[in-house]
Amino acid sequence: MYPDGTRGPEQPGHAVVPGDGALSGDGEPEAAGPRSTEPAPVDATSGEPALTEPALTEPAPTDSAPTEPGEPSIAELWSRLPDPLRGRLAEIAAAAVGGMPAAEVPQPLRRFARFTPAKRARLAGPVLCAELEGSAPFRTAVLAWWSEHRPGELETRADDRLNAAAAALLTAHPSTAQLVAAAERHGELGEVRAERDEALSRVDKLTVEMERLRGELTEAREQARTAAQHRDTEYQQLRRRVSEQGSRLRTATDTCAELEHTVAQLRSGVDQRLDEAVAERDRERERADSERRRAERAAREVAAARQAAREARQGDEVRLGLLLDTLGGAVNGLRRELSLGGGGPRPADTVAGTRSGAVGGDSGGAPVDDLAALDAMLGLPALHLVVDGYNVSKTGYPDLTLADQRTRLTRQLAALGSRTGIEVTVVFDGAAVTAAPLRGTRGVRVLFSDPGVLADDVVRDLVAAEPRGRPLLVATSDREVVTSVRRRGAHTVPSAVLLQRLHG
Repeated sequence: MYPDGTRGPEQPGHAVVPGDGALSGDGEPEAAGPRSTEPAPVDATSGEPALTEPALTEPAPTDSAPTEPGEPSIAELWSRLPDPLRGRLAEIAAAAVGGMPAAEVPQPLRRFARFTPAKRARLAGPVLCAELEGSAPFRTAVLAWWSEHRPGELETRADDRLNAAAAALLTAHPSTAQLVAAAERHGELGEVRAERDEALSRVDKLTVEMERLRGELTEAREQARTAAQHRDTEYQQLRRRVSEQGSRLRTATDTCAELEHTVAQLRSGVDQRLDEAVAERDRERERADSERRRAERAAREVAAARQAAREARQGDEVRLGLLLDTLGGAVNGLRRELSLGGGGPRPADTVAGTRSGAVGGDSGGAPVDDLAALDAMLGLPALHLVVDGYNVSKTGYPDLTLADQRTRLTRQLAALGSRTGIEVTVVFDGAAVTAAPLRGTRGVRVLFSDPGVLADDVVRDLVAAEPRGRPLLVATSDREVVTSVRRRGAHTVPSAVLLQRLHG
């Protein structure tokens, strides 16, 4: 019995009573024998006589199973299966393939074996149906899996007509054609019912939509009438406003014309006064620019005069300080000589034809040729040591670069100045010097000659700038420099002797 009240095919061995609604092999009612007074069972869904269901014996399925005369063969049924039944067969085979041994799965289906049953049925539906149709061992394996794992679901007596038709196809049941036809009619009826329900649902929705649109139309008409009334009212108000604005505009136009005439009269006099004011402004601006230039020139002259006065005062202060230091040193020297006893000239001072070689004398400087004389000279108060830079550095460190020579000599002179307290000035030729000024030369004055000026000339200028009487010591081995500075009263020390003291 199906869920819709109809029964499946009769079981084999049951006598078919003539007239009870049974069908012959070609689908026509049998005419032989007396008819029963009871009506034949009728399918409640399709209105057709119900089919009786024979028992499922599950013979070895074959494609050439015997059929009733006039009924299509199994092969013909496979070739024109309805889509719902074909989909159900794919689902049945997909469920079985997932639990079958790999050896029993046909080669075309092995690549789908790892999918879920639903995905396998969706993607491999045509392949599954083709294997069910063409492979009897695969059909047998599918039936065996369903009998073992889900017994009672895949039988010709199943309530689901698609399952019943699928079971009949797989087992080549004698009533396969009737079950397939019943499944097809059931599917078509279900589709018709679904279409009918969908159509009724659409009718209900359209009815509701029509009622809603009618309400909206009524409301829109009412709003249109109200809007028309408001529009007429606003139109009358706007007409009154336009009339009032027109009157105001005419009045404003007349007033504007009068004002333009007045402005034109005023402008004729104002333009002349404005031109005179602009000319006066330009003249005043020129005078102001001239005064500003004069003031700037005066300010620059005053600044230059102040700078010159400041530099002159600083130079005078330096010279005065050096002179005081020299006088103090001379006084201390006189005191030491007086403390040793004996005043006045000594016998050696009265020898005729000689020149005094006293340090700082006016007759010229003396050479300092050894370390003892150098140490005695470095002990003089207010001594100024002037060093010919490259003459000394190239003598002491010829293998170094000029920059390294300058750095090393300056550091050694700074150490000497800190020990003795003397003033130290070192002069280098500045023609090829592009490096930044030396650092870490505290206590040492580092000078570079200007382009085109020799360091020797700078040394001579330094000696000439010192006040007479101050002890000066020039470190160089250049004979011309030695001769010129000694003529000016400076003492000289060879570069080698100075390097000995620096290294010691």
